[in-house]
Amino acid sequence: MTDETTTIWYTRCPVPTASGIALDTGRLAASLSAAGLAVAPIQQAGLDEAHFDHRLPALFREGGNVPALWARSRGERTRLVGLTWVPELQAIVTRPGTGVTGLDDLRGRRLILPTHGGERVDFFRAMALRGFEAALRHAGLSLDDVRLVDAPAPLPGTRDVGADGFYRATVTALHAGLGDVAYVKGAPGADVIARDGLVCLHDLTDTDDPRLQVNNGTPRTLTVSEDLLARRPDVVARYIGALRQAARWAATHPHDTARIVAAETGSTLAGVARAYGGALHHRLEPELVPEWIDHLDDQKRFLLRHGVIPRDFEIGEWIDPGPLAASDAYLSPETTEVIS
Repeated sequence: MTDETTTIWYTRCPVPTASGIALDTGRLAASLSAAGLAVAPIQQAGLDEAHFDHRLPALFREGGNVPALWARSRGERTRLVGLTWVPELQAIVTRPGTGVTGLDDLRGRRLILPTHGGERVDFFRAMALRGFEAALRHAGLSLDDVRLVDAPAPLPGTRDVGADGFYRATVTALHAGLGDVAYVKGAPGADVIARDGLVCLHDLTDTDDPRLQVNNGTPRTLTVSEDLLARRPDVVARYIGALRQAARWAATHPHDTARIVAAETGSTLAGVARAYGGALHHRLEPELVPEWIDHLDDQKRFLLRHGVIPRDFEIGEWIDPGPLAASDAYLSPETTEVIS
């Protein structure tokens, strides 16, 4: 990137994010336009894979932590500048008639891991594996007590949303009898449970221990290209300020927030309500909470242990808290205080 760069690239997962709110309300474009900059999605550059590998200069990414950790582990020059924690449905499900009625029945059962193979990080497989491990631990069991079954799944695309975009392969495998139990999450997961008549055995959001909720979406990561941060820290701070402004707007607009999140995830409003609860609109502002950082480090160790990411690295060295602090300068006076 050069200092003459006028386009800032963005990508976000189809999940609840401040980025989605800032884009829908026009706050991100307006903030960057005031600095003579344009903001555009990676699809406009024809570089969809940057959503996963972050190989695009002047790029911001907000979304699941598995691809972000994977990219950093592979040596991509990114910095972590914010985190969010949105408690969401993480359901262990079965189809009717399996005889599985609770977590205690999982011993010896076949648990479905959607698997696409290939060189790109298999984050759906990693999510299911982490969800299963947490649920089994809650029941006093471990992965050694069950059978893990890889089920073929297509390579996810950046435009995949909704119940089918997320869980078609998983539900197909479940109904075909390839396995007895599956993992679904978020609003698409809530919709697929309702639509396909699945039985929810356990929702990890109902556990009091947040460590059992750690997964790809908890916490979510906000990352930025290291080159952009080095050359234009003001732009990075401005961008984060726009996200924080949007998140604070969301905190006073719960119905609009739910509508935007439904569109972002390709889900129903009922699915959004079931998956994220009544406090969703208060959960979207990027922060760097020490407890969340510890949970992200735990997630990194899990991914290393299971071979999802290739190399270890220090989470603390990845984080740059400067841009989040500097973003205070880009908040409007009426939203300088945290909205509660």
